[in-house]
Amino acid sequence: MPQIIFLPHEELCPDGQVIDVEPGITVCDAALQHGIEIEHACEKSCACTTCHVIVREGFESMEESDELEDDMLDKAWGLEPESRLSCQAVVADEDLVVEIPKYTINQVSERH
Repeated sequence: MPQIIFLPHEELCPDGQVIDVEPGITVCDAALQHGIEIEHACEKSCACTTCHVIVREGFESMEESDELEDDMLDKAWGLEPESRLSCQAVVADEDLVVEIPKYTINQVSERH
């Protein structure tokens, strides 16, 4: 059974968290099921970037993002080559190390 290792995030999981997951679950659903309240403003329909994460390890084990996800990711705050929308990132059979960025577009726009 693969694990998702969430790196510490100041608000959502200050100490980080390691969770066991079944292959086929999205990173977003796994986080929510384990009390990590990752934002998902579009209700996980791939229509925003609030659930943006960076997959620090295990990125290559997941299916590639599709064109819709790539278009959304282009709008994400702090985009990196290993960025994914957690609502679209499906866990395969390898462990993942996931970083939740400090900000989302929603949070940035609310502060300015």
